[in-house]
Amino acid sequence: MYVKDLKLINYRNYEELKVEFTKGINVIYGENGQGKTNIIESIFICATGKSHRTSHDIELINKNAGEFNIKMNYINNIGERKIEFKYNNNKQKSILINEINIRKISELIGKFNAVIFSPEDILIVKQSPALRRRFIDITLSQIRPVYFYNLQQYNKTLNQRNSLLKQIKRNKSYIETLEIWDNTLVCYGKEIIKARREYIEGLEKHINSIHYYISGEKENIELKYINNVDEEEFALKIKQCVNSDIERETTTFGPHRDDIVYLLNGENLKIYGSQGQQRTAVLSSKLAELEIMKEEIGEEPVLLLDDVLSELDENRQRYLFKKIGNLQTFITCTDEKLVEKIIKDDIKYFNVKNGKLK
Repeated sequence: MYVKDLKLINYRNYEELKVEFTKGINVIYGENGQGKTNIIESIFICATGKSHRTSHDIELINKNAGEFNIKMNYINNIGERKIEFKYNNNKQKSILINEINIRKISELIGKFNAVIFSPEDILIVKQSPALRRRFIDITLSQIRPVYFYNLQQYNKTLNQRNSLLKQIKRNKSYIETLEIWDNTLVCYGKEIIKARREYIEGLEKHINSIHYYISGEKENIELKYINNVDEEEFALKIKQCVNSDIERETTTFGPHRDDIVYLLNGENLKIYGSQGQQRTAVLSSKLAELEIMKEEIGEEPVLLLDDVLSELDENRQRYLFKKIGNLQTFITCTDEKLVEKIIKDDIKYFNVKNGKLK
């Protein structure tokens, strides 16, 4: 799978951009604040329907315009395909696949696959469980579209149940309708818990050997899936905690409270690991994610490396490029010589300055 070309109109700081890419390494370099990441971001949106930097699509519109447009042609094992996004100041969004308008994001997920690695990803280890859940959800949604559907339905049901809990606290008669939402929540929640457990088990098989190698055979890493309820116990826990849930006005048990713990040589990486060790763990996670995607979808996804090479020493850079193999890769950096030191074949360089690409 690879991106053939990209067209941006009034997207971020690009008034208009047309560019063709190579199947190999695409290096996008320039000074900070010139628009390098915006190109990678637009490609990632074509994979997931969302930016990795903001949840507000309106921020993507050029300040001098009223709407933005992304057009991307890509090649997969079926042939050439096209994805197009449009969004305007009235919050009207349209997504087209092969010029056919789709009604739901779920119809986009899984059509084009990409893995992104950016400096902010170190927060996956360092900060809240919500970021670690998001890390799992993005990949699982791409490789298993039914997971994305289950997740959407679960979150909608969760919001409805929490709203109902608040009403019940003020009027006990509403409790008669709670069982309907409980059953729906459990139905979708059980599927999410099962899928996440299987994914973490698969991820750990790859991440162990990857991390051991890039740490100079000094560190062993483990991933532990911490779910506050098992599938078979979910329905029972929901019933047992109904009174406390009403009092708290929120749902206590479910996959919305899941977490992943990184253990480095048996110690919690979040608490005891250095920033360098945490960054290496995230790199290992991303490379393991690539392997799982290749296994699940039967072809190689596109890799997006947003300003991360400077954060890695030369040994880790070499290992990264070794693992990339034939993947189409996009690299943003301020110094293109970082790539030239490691690899010289099949590279196309793009210089970005003030929203213009050469």
